[in-house]
Amino acid sequence: MINFNRFEFDQVKALKKRDLDTGGKVQKFIDSECIRRMDPYTPKDIGTLIGAATSQTSIGSGKIIQQTPYAKRWYYEPANFQGAPMRGNRWFERMKSSHKDSILRGAASIAGAKAK
Repeated sequence: MINFNRFEFDQVKALKKRDLDTGGKVQKFIDSECIRRMDPYTPKDIGTLIGAATSQTSIGSGKIIQQTPYAKRWYYEPANFQGAPMRGNRWFERMKSSHKDSILRGAASIAGAKAK
């Protein structure tokens, strides 16, 4: 005779316990930290593009929005930016390659976990 142990897992409860749900502390940390760390990488003339990340993003949503008339163009097309080479196109990807480990460690700490 084979005995099976029953294991119940409530995913919603587990996510809430560690504040991993949308709008939770962890997602708010990740969103705000990404916006903060993107600033030095984002092209800047008068700061509209940088300000758009803060004003148009709902912190905790998991989506960073920078909707300006030229955001898409500057994100994908190389150009000579003031403050280059730090400020330039694909600023989110470049920020992520430099800071993803520290953002992950911070998120893990808030969730009560350890980052590898």
